[in-house]
Amino acid sequence: MDNLYRLHIPDKIKYPILISVPHSGTFIPDEISAKMNEDLITELEDTDWFVDRLYQFCHQEGIPMIIANYHRWVIDLNRNPENKSLYNDGRVITELCPTKTFNDESLYLEGNEPDNDEIESRKKNFYYPYHVKVKELLNEIKSEFGQALLFDAHSIKKQVPGIRKEPFPDFILGDNEEKSASKEIIKIAYENLALNNIGEFTHNQPFKGGQITRSFGDPSNNIHSLQLEMAKVNYMSDDETKYDCDRAKNVQEKLLKPLLNNLGKYLLNNK
Repeated sequence: MDNLYRLHIPDKIKYPILISVPHSGTFIPDEISAKMNEDLITELEDTDWFVDRLYQFCHQEGIPMIIANYHRWVIDLNRNPENKSLYNDGRVITELCPTKTFNDESLYLEGNEPDNDEIESRKKNFYYPYHVKVKELLNEIKSEFGQALLFDAHSIKKQVPGIRKEPFPDFILGDNEEKSASKEIIKIAYENLALNNIGEFTHNQPFKGGQITRSFGDPSNNIHSLQLEMAKVNYMSDDETKYDCDRAKNVQEKLLKPLLNNLGKYLLNNK
């Protein structure tokens, strides 16, 4: 399959960090969309809208980025490939190949949900190529710098009743209960986020990182991973439909750039 993802690789990599954007893609192949609820795929709820645009500044900062082109409803790159739940607290978790939205709406026309053969095909064609490329890029970064950090970038509506009744915090740092990165790296990320004057911050609650963060984080092998979940209103309009340049610039300048630069400097100075 062509065009599974886009790579933004600077001519010279400054920091040993890879930005992963697995959920901003919007493409659904015709053979899949023909089986889906037309109203839902027109709106494409559950998309991490414009996260790729929000992190475009990383190219100038010398930080590479990989961006998935396919929508998470084709297959969710941040779910366990064997469809095992990432949480055991009773919350609603969409499947590897989702059949419902976060708000429990059926994605497929009745009787058209993907069967096991279809799921295996999507894993082969869409899921594994992204994960293989992330691993390849991390290994290349580690070979050059001695270590690497995967920064998995996400966003979510401020309120998703299907997941929980309360509004989400503005920023949620996930590190799989401090297992996916070294204590020093987590401390830098935590302090940068905790000291922000933009919005509310939490650590591993209600999200502690998905499959990408958990599977690639291997601090004992000098490969670290963090997930940052962000409420969309921090860089989008109040109704969460449009990119807001002023809000985006504010979160870039006050939070994301300092955070990534501080992480990068630490990695360079502590090989």
